[in-house]
Amino acid sequence: MGAAGSLYYGGLVEERIRVVVAGPGPGGPEPSAEVVARVLRDAGMEVVYTGLDQTPEQLAATVVQEDADALGVAVADAAHLTWLTRLVEVLAERGVEDVAVFAGGAVPEEDRPGLERVGRVFPPGTAPTEIADWLRGRLTSA
Repeated sequence: MGAAGSLYYGGLVEERIRVVVAGPGPGGPEPSAEVVARVLRDAGMEVVYTGLDQTPEQLAATVVQEDADALGVAVADAAHLTWLTRLVEVLAERGVEDVAVFAGGAVPEEDRPGLERVGRVFPPGTAPTEIADWLRGRLTSA
């Protein structure tokens, strides 16, 4: 997937990072997803915010349709490991293997290793700017 747009700075062209942000299930942590979406926009990234109640299949379709570089998901319940694993499987089924996946939310410590095999996990209290910095580093060094 490639960056969707470019920014022009006095002779230099910088590709914009395109990120899909979602709060997947009903009752998910929508406010935290909205904060992350806003911070990433303020950091100069293009953000597609899907809102709540998205299935892995719907999010994968959005990632493909939007030609996204990254996908961020706010998680809040015990199904996060199964849900995120399924999301990465669906992305792979669609030939999408170069998207940076990250999650944030109240993830029990014992579940973190499983989630970190799927993507980067940001615990509650992480400064949203840290997420923006991680995305830049991850996507511009690839």
